[in-house]
Amino acid sequence: MADMVSERLSGVLLHVTSLPSYGGVGDFGPAAYAFVDWLVSAKQRVWQVLPLNPTGYGNSPYSAISAFAGSPLLVSLELLQQDGWLQEGDVSGLSGPHGNVDFGRVSETKLPLVEKAAERFLGSADGILRERYGTFCDTNNSWLLDYARFVVLRREHGYRHWNEWPEALAAYDADALNAWDTEHVHDLQVVYAVQFLFQEQWAALRSYCTQHDVRLMGDMAIFVSYDSADVWANRDLFELDETGVPTAVSGVPPDYFSATGQRWGNPLYRWRYLEQHGFDWWVQRVKRQLELYDLLRLDHFRGFEAYWRIPATEETALNGEWVEAPGHALFDRLKAALGGSLPFIAEDLGVITDKVEKLRTDFDMPGMRVLQFGFAGRGAHLHLPHKYVPNMVVYTGTHDNNTTLGWWLEAPQTDRNNLQTYLGPLAHDNDVVWAMIRAAERSVAAICLLPLQDLLHLGAEGRMNTPSVPENNWAWRFAPEALHPDIALQLRHITEQTDRDAYVPDEVEAQVVPRPSEAMESQEPAANSPAPDQA
Repeated sequence: MADMVSERLSGVLLHVTSLPSYGGVGDFGPAAYAFVDWLVSAKQRVWQVLPLNPTGYGNSPYSAISAFAGSPLLVSLELLQQDGWLQEGDVSGLSGPHGNVDFGRVSETKLPLVEKAAERFLGSADGILRERYGTFCDTNNSWLLDYARFVVLRREHGYRHWNEWPEALAAYDADALNAWDTEHVHDLQVVYAVQFLFQEQWAALRSYCTQHDVRLMGDMAIFVSYDSADVWANRDLFELDETGVPTAVSGVPPDYFSATGQRWGNPLYRWRYLEQHGFDWWVQRVKRQLELYDLLRLDHFRGFEAYWRIPATEETALNGEWVEAPGHALFDRLKAALGGSLPFIAEDLGVITDKVEKLRTDFDMPGMRVLQFGFAGRGAHLHLPHKYVPNMVVYTGTHDNNTTLGWWLEAPQTDRNNLQTYLGPLAHDNDVVWAMIRAAERSVAAICLLPLQDLLHLGAEGRMNTPSVPENNWAWRFAPEALHPDIALQLRHITEQTDRDAYVPDEVEAQVVPRPSEAMESQEPAANSPAPDQA
């Protein structure tokens, strides 16, 4: 990351599912390419997404059934049709690009079509494409087989938890699994092919970003879900008893926001065992992430220094304890395995100790600041720009916050007064959005990231997630017509004035700025839309 902080960058936080893609959920199709075009027109050079893994409980990208696989729902039906794996009649009648995501409906209507395309691919792909498929399967075999088994077994057993499957299969018995594999060869191959199609489409989109000087920033949860292929196939890595039940789980202790803390429920790592085995699983996981992204945000970074261990029998996080984690040893191993500096950004929000700060700075990782947090009182001033240093990433708000306008309208009067003291009087409530954007962009932080909802001046209706509220999260999508060129122009001007654009001399700079793709206007499959260049 050391080479990154020599530049001043500006970018946008937008999860892929929030794109107005055909089929009811954002994906890697024309709407994604149009968004990149819009970023370029606004001189934005970072696109941050949330985890792209297949989701489990609550459709949360942070609660995945695999830490390695990609979500089939992100595969574009339009591009599958363009490539010949689906026909025009296959996708007729699906939800268009308008409205929030109905994950249940999308799973029922889109997933079968992605799998149909995978079957057609398996039946007819040849030549170089077939060779790439074979290479993909071989390269990713360390996780791909177990993930495919998990998907098919989970479906076969009514989506019950893996610990409720037949005993031998739940216990990951090699003989039982080998016998099961021979009876499910086709089903496993379909899952493989879906993952290959995910990889192909994402790689093409990433290449398009690279060609346009847009860096992709991913997000990796520190813990994995209990109901996941990762835990089922790697029991030795987690604190489980002989029956596969967690003996301790993750969370955070009581604080100002919760008298009983937060009990997240993820199984905890057996860090000593992992260290004895060279952190091999973590190396594989991070290498997989860096195949997908240029930069990687590490969620709950403080857990790499010490984590809150809650006995699994406890119903709250009240009776936990801090346990030291081997963060330095892990990052030393990752640095050696990756052969250079670590392209990580540490999510170091909350109560951060000197030891956590030292772990971050020892490996030259930028920390995070959230401008919304800075007006709550004197103790929150570390989130205000006069406290920043260059090795930092500033957000107006994150996916877990309300939008800036929504926050402002609901903020205590003292916070509103503090903001106007710091940023100046606001004539209208809507003025808070660009006041915050300008403050973030003007700061010395190397990277400034803005949620698209703020750029669109949305209120609470645009909120992506409300922590500790289990329903109505992750579903927001923007309307196809929302990416207006005027917004891009306004953002471009502030980006240029704060030196966050890639400055070149005038004689080189005089070129046509790409405009948003007309594909954003279409409600039809890709056959009726301009095809993105995947060269």
